[in-house]
Amino acid sequence: MESRLQALALPLIACSALLAGACRSNDAARGRIWHVKAVHPEGRLVDVKAIDKNGKIYDVKALESPGNLHVMDIKALDGEKRLPVKIVVSAEEQAPVKAIAEDGTLYDVKALVSANERLDVKAVGRSGNILPIKAIGPDGTYGVKAISPDGHMLDVKGVKLSDERVEATVSGVDIAAHVKALPQVAEPIEREHLWHVRAVHPDGKLLEVKAIDKSGKTHAVKAIEEPGNLHVMDVKAFVGEQRLPVKILVSDDALAPVKAIADDGTIYDVKALTSTGERLDVKGVSRSGNIFHVKAIGPDGVHFGIKAFSPEGQLHDIKGVKLTSETVEAQVNGVDVAAHIKALPQAPSSEN
Repeated sequence: MESRLQALALPLIACSALLAGACRSNDAARGRIWHVKAVHPEGRLVDVKAIDKNGKIYDVKALESPGNLHVMDIKALDGEKRLPVKIVVSAEEQAPVKAIAEDGTLYDVKALVSANERLDVKAVGRSGNILPIKAIGPDGTYGVKAISPDGHMLDVKGVKLSDERVEATVSGVDIAAHVKALPQVAEPIEREHLWHVRAVHPDGKLLEVKAIDKSGKTHAVKAIEEPGNLHVMDVKAFVGEQRLPVKILVSDDALAPVKAIADDGTIYDVKALTSTGERLDVKGVSRSGNIFHVKAIGPDGVHFGIKAFSPEGQLHDIKGVKLTSETVEAQVNGVDVAAHIKALPQAPSSEN
């Protein structure tokens, strides 16, 4: 299996080099505003808008920030204000999607089929960290997408990173999940699937990524594909029968530490292991909007990308995901966490 993964890494390295110039040439296009649309079964696009209590209509857009095409914010544009769009906590089976003003006022989010036909936009289920978002039509549900000015398309989904009913509170409103634009993925399988987590050496070799306890014993780190979720996959350290969350910790260090956290708050180092026995730090090295770029730190400070490989050879990026503006994103077993480590689909034109 290891040799197969190394073979997969070689074209990855070559492709990255070939695309570097193309990525740089796209710099001017970064920071774009993407349209948010529902896809009608007849093959046409339907505007998705926010509507206030007076019936005034506002654009709903996905906002691309430099270096981040993995987890893009969705906002309603009210003049100079950019209002967050969220799935709000509700007793309804299908949770409503709303825009939230600074004073807590809720704006409806609707798909405008015509002047007289406005469809609710709601979360229609949950698959792990993902809540599918649909426009609810008379003859079924319509997918919601973000579309770039040059025709690229991302999925619009709810993202939930905790097991609590209330994910966060925004301007006094309890929300169940954040609404984001995510890369489109292939059809997932209908059972749990474990992916290998590896660092990619510039020579085309793959380095195992392990959690290491205080005694020096190493433990596997895996990405977990759950049925219906290939967008935001959990990354865990497998310690005996336990699956420990892997997170970026709050730190004053220039490079943010990546650690596994046991139930009692014990912290496990996460390292990339070389063939000569070196143990390389795994860190969050930079941030692009909601994304922390996670790398193994090689000799002379060289950065090695971290990837998740499925047994069938599919490839995801390992990233830190942060969905709030607070320094402490969450507390996990008593430990302050800055961001969650997840496996995300590779995004088009992403430099990292």
